[in-house]
Amino acid sequence: KGKKHFITTAIEHHAILHTKDYLVRHGMEVTVLPVGEDGLVKLEDLENALRPDTALVSIMAANNEIGTIQPINELFGAVKAKNPTCVCHTDAVQAVGHIDVRLENIDLMSISAHKLGGPKGVGALYIRKGVLLPPLLHGGGHERGKRSSTENVAGICAFAAALKEAVEMLPVSVKTTTEKREKLLEGLLKIPYCHLNGHRERRLPGNISLVFEAVEGESLVLALDLEGICASSGSACSSGSLDPSHVLLAIGLPHEVAHGSLRLSIDENITDEEIAFVIEKVADVVNKRRKMSPLWDEKKNVPTERFWNK
Repeated sequence: KGKKHFITTAIEHHAILHTKDYLVRHGMEVTVLPVGEDGLVKLEDLENALRPDTALVSIMAANNEIGTIQPINELFGAVKAKNPTCVCHTDAVQAVGHIDVRLENIDLMSISAHKLGGPKGVGALYIRKGVLLPPLLHGGGHERGKRSSTENVAGICAFAAALKEAVEMLPVSVKTTTEKREKLLEGLLKIPYCHLNGHRERRLPGNISLVFEAVEGESLVLALDLEGICASSGSACSSGSLDPSHVLLAIGLPHEVAHGSLRLSIDENITDEEIAFVIEKVADVVNKRRKMSPLWDEKKNVPTERFWNK
């Protein structure tokens, strides 16, 4: 309908950011919103970015790396108040099944089965009634003509079963996982020059994202793997990349600090013994890596909570 403007954020998953690049190549104008140190989008920035020709706003419900949960309903409510015909999409892959998600003001929502205990290769797109989408695939008219090709019935049924179980267990899993995350965080944050990424409270229950100054994240991950601890230095989808995470750069970390990131994902099944083991091994590995780092002698005596802000 002649609308050529699209709004998204600097911390989206590459599924969104690469699509943004594709849209730009096909004539769309894109505004990429910054985020604060905590990873949150400012309502004022979103309102200022809206234009009469804004066709779509896409903001993820919860970030896959730093765990920050956006106030999606508030943000999209402001969009609808200013531009009622603008379509609001959220990447809720990390959120659904892990936190309470309400459909208020959401027109489109992406979900993936493997993030909530289902099989890989199965996803869903929620489409609010009245939102008309042209099909990307043409053929037998499957899924009401929205997405032709033979359905993966077994995968869909497994997805539904996993989602049902996740939603039913949500109140218990959120409470238990959050308590265990805080216990693990309490121990890890005692390591000198260790900092939490993302919002302290508004974060996914099972997400822990940290940076360790004067430590290279990839060597940290490899060393922990030898101890039997599975971790990543950023998004698991781009674990082969040597570049620092675009999310960590977007929240203000310089390259050398962003390279020292560690992401741990837990659920309600982690035991107190495992928590103690992780704290012990991470502290040990960080200490050993720093002794080999030429940066450590320079950084360890800097009297600041976050040396990069000085």
